Parts: sequence; structure tokens; C-alpha cells
Amino acid sequence: MGLGPKIRQLRTDRDQSLQQVADAVGVSKAHICELEKERADNPSIALVTRLADHFNVSIRYLIDEDMNAPDVDDVIARICRLARNLHVHEVALLDDMVTSMLKHKASVSEGTQAV
Repeated sequence: MGLGPKIRQLRTDRDQSLQQVADAVGVSKAHICELEKERADNPSIALVTRLADHFNVSIRYLIDEDMNAPDVDDVIARICRLARNLHVHEVALLDDMVTSMLKHKASVSEGTQAV
């Protein structure tokens, strides 16, 4: 998937309009539309950087045609940014959930290795 379809997918997944994305990255609605339709020639690295920041994905994700999902580091960074808005007890719950998932993963791995 090229840059244009990725922008469209990210935008629609987040229920954002062309205008909202355009306003967020400082270009016209028409330019975002042209990018999505792959009619715009070589967007600047500055624009690609602003798009990546806006959608909380890596530049590599936007421009690499072989990647199917956002980078794990990007997802973790997004979770950390979102967690800043949680109360202390909610952060503790999040920590407990991650710890529980890791313990479960370890127990499943041990069970598979024992077979």
C-alpha cells in the first residue's frame, strides 16, 4: 500500500475529514485529497513528517510499501502519550494488564516448549 492509501486509511480509521487532516498539517484539503488519490508528486519530507506526527506513526510506515501495520514502537509511544491523561489508579490497572499479558505469554511459551 502506497502513501496515499495509507493516509486515507489512517484518516478514516480516526474518523477525520480531509479538512481536519489538512488543518492539522498545514496544507489545503485539496492537497490531502490529491495525496490520497496518488495524484500529488513527491510530497516534501516536511509534510510526510507532519502527517506521521499527526497520525502517531513513523515516517517509515508512511513511505514503506512493504509494511502492513504501524511500528510497535509507534504504538507503544502512542499508549504512553494517552496514558498521561489517566488517573494514577488507571495507570496501575494498565500496568497490571500488561504484566498479566506477559505472564500469560510466558506460561503459553513454557507449555509449548514442554511438548
